[in-house]
This record gives sequence, structure tokens and C-alpha cells, in this order.
Amino acid sequence: MYIADKYWNNYIGDTDDSMTLVEYLADRHKEEISLGEIFSDTGLDKLNGDFRQHEEPLTVVLENVDSDYDGAEAEFYYAIDLITDLAALLLECRVSGSVNLCELSGEALETPVPHIRLTATPEEHEMMNRALADFVSQPLAYDLSEMCAEEDMLEMAGICGKLRGELYGDTDLKE
Repeated sequence: MYIADKYWNNYIGDTDDSMTLVEYLADRHKEEISLGEIFSDTGLDKLNGDFRQHEEPLTVVLENVDSDYDGAEAEFYYAIDLITDLAALLLECRVSGSVNLCELSGEALETPVPHIRLTATPEEHEMMNRALADFVSQPLAYDLSEMCAEEDMLEMAGICGKLRGELYGDTDLKE
């Protein structure tokens, strides 16, 4: 997997939110999932592109899992974790064509659709590009910085800058 050595489990893909994302994607039982669907399901769409601070955790309902958990809500605590994870998955899909959910989880994952492909419209890519650029330029403005040391936030921002460069090139954003 392309992102495994460069990004996944290196500030991206190594949080509780990351594992919740993998569970959510596996729970969809779909080979193709749009970024718009993910934003709608998780509540990211309600943040209107501002992923710095939010009061309530973002939630998804897991419907197709073990019957003991069917209909259970899963929470994402930091929107920026979800954004950076999705950016890495978009890069993997661009490079490899799909993402192997079993490889992402690091453990046996029971899903009838182990390979998925994330899709995004040009507008969704632009929003992701802006979100990554904002995080790279001001990582300490994000609620995640309350849980992480400044040094770690700056290192994560550097890694996200490289990810953004690979995914979107070194484009300047117009305000």
C-alpha cells in the first residue's frame, strides 16, 4: 500500500478516529464511496469547511456490523483527524486505484468488501485542499492541539503539507 510507509500510522491513520473511519467504511459494504456521502454521514458537511474547532463529536451510525452493535453510534472526536485520514485515502486511491481496508486496520477485519475506492468531485477536492492548507499554516488553531504537544502538531502539519503536495501539487490557493 502506497500510503503505508509514507503517511498511515505517522500522525495520519493512527488515532481512534482513524479506526472508527475504517469501521465506518467497512460497514458501508460498498466498493465505491463518495466523499460527499462520508461528509453527510459523519456531519463534516455541517461544519461548512471550518474543521478547526467543534463542540460536539461527529457521529455515524454503524448498521451492518455484528448484531450486538447494529445501529450503534460511533464518534469522531477531531474533524481534522478525519480530514487528514480521508486525504491519505484519496491519495491511495489515486495511486493504487483502491484502498484495502484490512491493511488499514492492522488486524483481521471481517467485511465482504475489503477493497474500496473513494471518489470526490472537483469541488470536494478543492475543499480538502483548502482544509489541508489551513491546517498546515495554522496547526495550533485546531482543537486537536489541546491534546497534543506543540512539537507534535508542527510535525503533523509538516507531514500533512507533504500529503497535500502529493495529492494536489504545490498550488497556491486564492482567497
